[in-house]
Amino acid sequence: MEIYAVGGALRDELLGLPVKDRDWVVVGATPQDMLARGFVAVGRDFPVFLHPQTHEEYALARTERKTAPGYAGFAFHAAPGVTLEQDLVRRDLTINAMARDQAGAIIDPHHGRADLAARVLRHVSPAFAEDPVRILRVARFAARFADFSIASETVELMRGMVAGGEVDALVPERVWQELARGLMEARPSRMFETLRECGALVRLLPELDALWGVPQRADYHPEIDTGVHVMMVIDMAARLSAPLPARFAALMHDLGKAQTPADILPRHHGHEMKSVALLEGICERLRVPTDCRDVARLVARFHGDMHRVAELRPETRLTVLERCDALRRPDRFNLILLACEADYRGRLGSEERDYAAAAAWRAALDAVRAVDAGAIARTTAAHATAARAMATAAEAPTDPQAIASAISAARVDALRAIAR
Repeated sequence: MEIYAVGGALRDELLGLPVKDRDWVVVGATPQDMLARGFVAVGRDFPVFLHPQTHEEYALARTERKTAPGYAGFAFHAAPGVTLEQDLVRRDLTINAMARDQAGAIIDPHHGRADLAARVLRHVSPAFAEDPVRILRVARFAARFADFSIASETVELMRGMVAGGEVDALVPERVWQELARGLMEARPSRMFETLRECGALVRLLPELDALWGVPQRADYHPEIDTGVHVMMVIDMAARLSAPLPARFAALMHDLGKAQTPADILPRHHGHEMKSVALLEGICERLRVPTDCRDVARLVARFHGDMHRVAELRPETRLTVLERCDALRRPDRFNLILLACEADYRGRLGSEERDYAAAAAWRAALDAVRAVDAGAIARTTAAHATAARAMATAAEAPTDPQAIASAISAARVDALRAIAR
């Protein structure tokens, strides 16, 4: 039995980056050998085991054979006779196809160290084309390693895979998983630019792909192109260390601009509700988690109001706060503000500007929350009881309606007070 460190941990170690999870390949062993040593079997499709102490993953060296379209269409073969070299050749990129033996020697049959030094993402072999998930992975690595280029032959191979329909066989859950991971990388724009370059973006997210070439007013958007703007926005969201729901909202917020009639361009009246409708379709198609969908929906609907807070009447500010459920869910409201800040600063010349609207909305929320709704409810109920004593029930207002109106009026007064 021979054990080798492989994959991302070795790559990151050679790059001088922090190592999170270590993976291992075992050559010359059977599943029974692993179980006898206390390892716990966890793999369903091929033999993977957890170390009894470290709980790190140990996989038996294996080969694979394409049997059907899509990323799941493979037959795997793991046996003591499978060599390390056979295992490495099935991997995606050369920088992920290195191994280190227990004596510390690096096994690098596909020149991964040279590609690390040259900052190049390059596929290992033509077998790359058999797994469409690898298109998403390359795009995600481009977002993680922002100073790496993608080898031209790898881009051509990805284009051929898209043309051959491999991307169409991807299941929604896996697409979302990779997109979400890419959004959390240092330069998420590179993931979507890579997918667009190879033709995969129009197949996976046609609503997003349609934004390139759509003009915006230069006085608001010096970068003009909507697709370019959205890429700047998601990179700004990454710079702001935004959580995933805010980054997804940043990606989705302007989808409706692709549906603006040509005769009113570069203005985009009413694009917010169009964005919401397109977003709903994407979330259903990719089975996007509820927290990401809800934040994205509110950002798409209200980002214009968020930016114009200084122009809004107190009544309108209260409506926006209530529609965003900000009083009950202030943490989610902060995610909405974070995505809106990324939108505001994700345009040429605004990258270093302060987003004063966020402070204004937080002050508005604080003012509304300071209103003692319970005291108002008790006072209003007492007044209603007194009114009933002097009028018929039909003439007296109902308690819930009167209470809601009184609380709303007090909140508007509080917002009017801080606007002076």
